[in-house]
Amino acid sequence: MTDHRSGEGPSDDESRDDLRDTLAARHHRFGWWSLVVFVGVGLVLESLLGFRTPLLVDADVETRRTMFRLAHAHGALLALVNLALAASLRSGALAAEHSRRASRLVLAGSVALPAGFFLGGVWFHQADPGLGIVLVPVGALALVAGLVTIARRS
Repeated sequence: MTDHRSGEGPSDDESRDDLRDTLAARHHRFGWWSLVVFVGVGLVLESLLGFRTPLLVDADVETRRTMFRLAHAHGALLALVNLALAASLRSGALAAEHSRRASRLVLAGSVALPAGFFLGGVWFHQADPGLGIVLVPVGALALVAGLVTIARRS
């Protein structure tokens, strides 16, 4: 234990543990709140489909329906990925030196992927998704880079 009254700072091991704990808490919160949001989105989508709302069931909005479903599915799956990352960080399975980079990349992908699908469905042109779809490959690359970092360092 370090005596902070003597002017000594925390050791490297303590600062690494603090970093891992901070990142784990961030992914834990993000994962659960994302799951709440995307399960809610799924319920809304199912309700709109069940009530045959023209916003989602008309033949000319198939692109919207597909994009919204992809946003919901990717968002819910990535929420679970964030919860798994939180568990890995808490267990110490991920090296602290690379956990900050991996955390940022996974969070960026977890936001950009579903957002790109959602925005692609909000504003679309005939059968083509809207400009928001450009976030999807950006988010996918960030996510893959984060996952590769985690896989190589765990």
